Amino acid sequence: MKPIKFKEANATFAENQPEYLPLPAHRAKDGQVISCWQLTISERLKLLFSGKIWLRQLTFNQLLQPQLPETNNPFIVN
Repeated sequence: MKPIKFKEANATFAENQPEYLPLPAHRAKDGQVISCWQLTISERLKLLFSGKIWLRQLTFNQLLQPQLPETNNPFIVN
């Protein structure tokens, strides 16, 4: 799984930090940060059969921030 660029992206986190993948994201005025991730074929198959997504967060022993993994595009109103 890797972060990918998307039309609404207006920022890139860790752009000059070789130890991390650059993270294209949309930074909203209300503090939301939205990123988009592309799964490999193998990951898609695992997700199809297991129905599970694992989320690992590196907090560096700081407070945990709220997270909301989702499959719907937050820029498209349903």
